[in-house]
Amino acid sequence: MKKLSESYEKNLEYFKSILRPGENFDLICREVKVAGKDAAFFYLDGFTKDEVMQKLLQYFIDMKTVEKHPTPAQSFASHLPYVEVDVIDDCEQALTMILSGASVMLSAYFGGEAVVIDSRTYPARTTEEPNDDRVMQGAHDGFVETLIFNTALIRRRIRDPRLSMRYFNLGGASRTDVVLCYMEGKADPKYVKWLEGKLKSVHPESLTLGMQSLAECLIPRRWINPLPKARYLGRPDAAAAELFEGRVLLLCDTAPQVMVLPVSIFDFMQETDDFYLPPVTGCYMRLLRHFIFTLALFFLPTWYLLQDYASLLPAWLAVLVPKDTGTLPLLLQLYLAEIAVDGLKLASMNTPDMLTNSLSVIGGLILGEFAVTIGWLSPDVIFYIALVAIAGFSQQNHELGYAFKFMRMLWLAVTAIFGIWGYLAFIPVPVILLISNKTLSGGRSYLYPLIPFNGRALLRLFLRLPKKDVTRDEYPDAPEK
Repeated sequence: MKKLSESYEKNLEYFKSILRPGENFDLICREVKVAGKDAAFFYLDGFTKDEVMQKLLQYFIDMKTVEKHPTPAQSFASHLPYVEVDVIDDCEQALTMILSGASVMLSAYFGGEAVVIDSRTYPARTTEEPNDDRVMQGAHDGFVETLIFNTALIRRRIRDPRLSMRYFNLGGASRTDVVLCYMEGKADPKYVKWLEGKLKSVHPESLTLGMQSLAECLIPRRWINPLPKARYLGRPDAAAAELFEGRVLLLCDTAPQVMVLPVSIFDFMQETDDFYLPPVTGCYMRLLRHFIFTLALFFLPTWYLLQDYASLLPAWLAVLVPKDTGTLPLLLQLYLAEIAVDGLKLASMNTPDMLTNSLSVIGGLILGEFAVTIGWLSPDVIFYIALVAIAGFSQQNHELGYAFKFMRMLWLAVTAIFGIWGYLAFIPVPVILLISNKTLSGGRSYLYPLIPFNGRALLRLFLRLPKKDVTRDEYPDAPEK
């Protein structure tokens, strides 16, 4: 690492040549006199609190002398009337601080050191509740794109000295700030150390897409396995609860979510509302969600297979046999309907908010009615596809929903080609994909707590068990009352 020079002029020339304040209108180099000596401030306009810098500049201009000291930069920083001040001697670190929004002060007094004044402020929106994780009861705030706000939202809910937040800067062009958050004594220390090693070992070119870019750097991507590799939360109350469960969180600047680690398939089936509702209601909602979403995987292949054995069905199942099959083959109808549902989703995402609901309802009704009228689709196909589409929205993770959709469509094709033998042969495929899915779990199975089996943890996925009270055992060094 290149160190700052003992010469103020050389340091000033170096920073001007790298940052080019004359070419970048928003990068400011303010040269002033402090106690008769030359000094310069480098900062980004828009990231700096104007009122703070104005008061500091007035303080510097009014200074008449600077006391002599063996470490002048340290002495100067200790007398600054501001709370966040540091002294550095590394050029790369100083550049990172400037580009992150802090102010760096060079002076003929400081020699080979610089004073960092962290007076930055970031443009930020309000902590609104995330759209994809709303609750009927409880808090209605959510994470935002500013890292320090997100850590504060967690600290507000966990006032415990064991809450640890480790800072990393992953370098690259974006120089993105990342925080590893966990509860000391709750999280597995070996797993935390392993994660720290992973973060130190990655050298991304940039993390411009925030959490998604970080996930692609850390998690091995296997394109053939569509199951999600990471779970994201946009709610600070849910993130705080995960910390008490022994999980580890990764927070990334510019990302309004946190990554929860380690993760298993069962974690995606939990929702925050389950814990705000009464225990019986919460258990019912969770069990219903598991049943409906699992039904979305095998319902269509099973229904398609039953059409080959319609004559063998009992009378009470005769309703599953369509009276009007349409002019197109049944398999092609199912594929067309699946694609049409995704087409409506894409159209809704790109439609102005005031027209979204109208487009979804009118588009579905018109297209469905027209397809039945001309004979392309059977009314039964539209009805069952609608059921499956609604079942897919019973859980929040879109990646998991599409993973089940791809498996369902492949299962349909295998059943259409090989009949009942293809249907039966495909049954273990979802299990194989679940077992083989590699995540940032440090060796934990994607099917935990089923594999390896942990009865109490598995039961907690479906039932609301009483939590252990905080006792003195968790704070053995606390003074006696």
